[in-house]
Amino acid sequence: MKTLISNIDIVNEGRSFVGSVLIDNDVIEQIIEGTRHDIDADVVVDGRGKMLLPGAIDDQVHFREPGLTQKADIASESAAAVAGGVTSYMEMPNTNPQTTTIAALNDKYSRAAASSVANYSFYIGATNDNLDVIKSIDYHDVCGIKLFMGSSTGNMLVDNEKTLSALFKSAPAIITAHCEDEATIKANMQAFKEKYGDDVPWKCHGEVRSAEACIKSSTKAASLARKFGARLHILHLSTAGELDLLDKGPLEQRKITGEVCVHHLWFTDADYDEKKQWIKWNPSIKTQSDRDALRNAVVNGDLAVVATDHAPHTVEEKTGGNYFTTPSGAPMVQHSLLLMLEMASQGLWDYEKVVDMMCHRPAVLFGVEKRGFIRVGYKADLAIVERCQWTVNKSNVKYKCGWSPIEGTVLHHRVYQTYVNGKLAYDQGTVCNEVRGERLTFKH
Repeated sequence: MKTLISNIDIVNEGRSFVGSVLIDNDVIEQIIEGTRHDIDADVVVDGRGKMLLPGAIDDQVHFREPGLTQKADIASESAAAVAGGVTSYMEMPNTNPQTTTIAALNDKYSRAAASSVANYSFYIGATNDNLDVIKSIDYHDVCGIKLFMGSSTGNMLVDNEKTLSALFKSAPAIITAHCEDEATIKANMQAFKEKYGDDVPWKCHGEVRSAEACIKSSTKAASLARKFGARLHILHLSTAGELDLLDKGPLEQRKITGEVCVHHLWFTDADYDEKKQWIKWNPSIKTQSDRDALRNAVVNGDLAVVATDHAPHTVEEKTGGNYFTTPSGAPMVQHSLLLMLEMASQGLWDYEKVVDMMCHRPAVLFGVEKRGFIRVGYKADLAIVERCQWTVNKSNVKYKCGWSPIEGTVLHHRVYQTYVNGKLAYDQGTVCNEVRGERLTFKH
């Protein structure tokens, strides 16, 4: 079947132009510049007044399946993803059981094949004792290795120095790292507990999970990567100080790169007074000067990609305890692209920068095959965006947990349609749940 998206503002590879895109089954067959009305297709979508973007690729999500499905699952969160123009995701290993074995990894792929509306890949998680597993994997269809160098559950905190050295020396794929120094955080927690008891104010989270903890851990990871020549991708950078650790130059030549999450570009620690536990993330939201530095690093290209760290919890989990017992994390995958477009409309960057950071650069960094660009022969993963004013609220949130940290926010862009491998996966408010994404493949 052929689908034509006609006479639309195409934003792709550093420029915007009016044109049409012809899809043949699952791939892009033609890109036609200028206004045309003479192209035959089985389905024609009138794109006048709208924008066409490549589908976004999110390199860090937590979809909670298996074992934590009261919070989310692959079906629900992939549906939320396509509602937000995200057509591919890479999911983290701290589920239950943790994805630290071949069997657990294969189980996730089977689950996604059965229920994911978006395209998918899953990280293998590093532990203190599974290096042989990590070295045995074929990374042509596995996105990479996840390393926790900070707080985690079970045995996924890798703190054995010999193991760390061996991992960085022999890792056969990109290492993506959560970097927060455990000893620093524990000392800060104890100090704040002594001062406040269990009632630590939410606004103190940025001091408990401090800039010092992030910089100390990221510095260690970068040092190991440089010592052994490993590819290191530092996830969810939240401080100005960590930016100095990153390589510069063409993205495909960088060995040490960094990701920033949308919430670290949107919020500052001044928002804790209003948002409280709803914006409790690890790493924490930090100062305005940190946010400004991260925004500047998006503009100048020092950061590699923009992602979400989508990490939903139930309302009951977020409201049932104190500072120490309330889990960190929040859902964001439905709204990440839209917040980046909102910041573009505020003049922080242009639409081309949004597409570069959320579509092109994730594809380049991870070597995702045939996705992330609007190119002939590439998979037809596409998002049509309309310009309109609307407000985020519980009635239009697609997450299984039923809430968003940006409820009440007025946005000026909305996803109109999303195509996954040429199939209409989201259409004007409705997820086409029968659509199934594909397993991502990589050129490492």
